[in-house]
Amino acid sequence: MNFFPMFLRMSDRDVVVVGGGETAAQKVRLLRKSSARITVHAPDLCSELRALVTSGEIELVNGALTTATFEGAALVFLATGCPGIDASLYPIVRDARALVNVVDQPELCEANTPSIVDRAPLVVAIGTEGAAPILGRQIKTRIEEILEPDLGRFVRLAGGLRPTVARLVPKEQRRGFWRWVFAGPPRHLFTTGHEIEASELIGAAIGRNGAPDQSTDGILSLVPYVTRVPDLLTLRAVQRLQEADLVIHRKQDTALLELARRDAERMVIADTMNAMIQAQAAVALGERVVWMMPLSDLAGARKLISCDYEVLPHTQIDGII
Repeated sequence: MNFFPMFLRMSDRDVVVVGGGETAAQKVRLLRKSSARITVHAPDLCSELRALVTSGEIELVNGALTTATFEGAALVFLATGCPGIDASLYPIVRDARALVNVVDQPELCEANTPSIVDRAPLVVAIGTEGAAPILGRQIKTRIEEILEPDLGRFVRLAGGLRPTVARLVPKEQRRGFWRWVFAGPPRHLFTTGHEIEASELIGAAIGRNGAPDQSTDGILSLVPYVTRVPDLLTLRAVQRLQEADLVIHRKQDTALLELARRDAERMVIADTMNAMIQAQAAVALGERVVWMMPLSDLAGARKLISCDYEVLPHTQIDGII
C-alpha cells in the first residue's frame, strides 16, 4: 500500500487549484462536496468556474505562483491541462510542504482522488493508486447499486441519536443496538419511505435501553479453515470476524485477520487448552469470540469447550478434503 487511505477534515481549510479550464473544473466540482475554502489560480476561467467566482463560492487569484501561494494549503491540485506546466509547478508546491495532486501524472502525486460513492455523511472511497482508474469506477457503480439513495439521511438520523444512545443504552449492548438499527427493521422502514415509523421504532428501543430481544450472552464461534487464503472463508465467517470482540488465532493467521474488525482484541495462542480457557473467560463476560483454527484442530477443541458455541462451515476445496 503506497497510499494510506484516510479522510481529512476540510472545514476551515484551504485547497488551491491551479488551472481554469475543464480539468480544473472537474476538481472543483469534487471539492465543492466538502466544506473547504477553494482558491483557483488562473489567468482565464471557463464559464463554469467564472460563475462560481461571481457567486462567491470559490475565490480567483491571479499573479505569479510562488512557494507562498501554497503555504498552509491542505491540498493542491495542479490542473492547468498542460502536463509540462503542471510538472514544472510541482517542485514549488513541494517546497511549500503541501500535499499535491498533479492531474494524470501519478508519479508526481502525493495525494490521489478516489472514485467516490456519496451518501453523505456516509462516503465510500475506492482507490487503485492510479493503476486502474477504470476499475475503480466500475467498483463505484456496483456499490452505487447496493447502497440505497436515502441511506445518507438515515445515517444522519442515527448520528444525531448517538449521544442519547450513549447515555441510555448500556455500553455492552450498544454494538448490538447499532447492528439492529442498520441491519434490521429501522433501516428497512426508513429506506422504503416509512421514516416516522423508523424513528419511532428506534426511539422505543432506546427507551427500553437496547434493541428488542437483544441477548447479552457471549458466544464463541469456531472458524475452521483448510487453507489460510482469506477469500476462501465463508461469508458467515467474515461476518463473525466483523462482529468479534476477541479473535483467537495462530501466529500464521495474519492474512485472515485482515477480515476482522479493526478494534477487536487479538490473541495469539500456542496450544488448544490455553485458547479454550481464554475463550470461555471472554464468553462469560458477554463477548463475541471468534476462534480460528486449522480443521485438524476442530475435533479436539470441541471436546474441551463447555460454554455455548457454534461451528461455522468451512469451504471444501477439491483435492484437499
